[in-house]
Amino acid sequence: MDDDQGPDAGGREPVRWLDAGEKEAWSGLASLMLLLPGRLEAPLRAASGMTLFEYLALSHVSEAPGRRLRMGELAFLANGSLSRLSNVVKRLEQRGWLERSPDPDDGRYTLAALTEAGYEAVVQAAPVHLRAVRLLVLDHLSVTEQRALARIAGKLRDSAWPT
Repeated sequence: MDDDQGPDAGGREPVRWLDAGEKEAWSGLASLMLLLPGRLEAPLRAASGMTLFEYLALSHVSEAPGRRLRMGELAFLANGSLSRLSNVVKRLEQRGWLERSPDPDDGRYTLAALTEAGYEAVVQAAPVHLRAVRLLVLDHLSVTEQRALARIAGKLRDSAWPT
């Protein structure tokens, strides 16, 4: 395909086709985005009945000061929308793992707080998740490659979640 043919008849920006290197980079990333969540979730579901998103939400709250986070911050950290997070938190509340309450510092916000049962659930699930993360990702990369991956992931996350 010809590159940058100028605006189309509708006045839209020209299409910038991928060169071979860009296509290889994008195809590799797309494959990982589709493959990894299921491969990371399967052992969690088998061991604890948790989805990957549920685990990530619980994990982030467990690491927060006082084991409490504002819902908006938790949505950002878990890479989900507020509506998706609300549905997941509702399920986690039903299991007795999280509780929601108004933020005492600013009632416009809602806090998600980890219960003792939720903390125990995330502590039990963590080794399963960490084994999968190491097996599928980290053990295949050198320290230098891990740092590069972190930088790349940060750049891509920043562009997807503008501040």
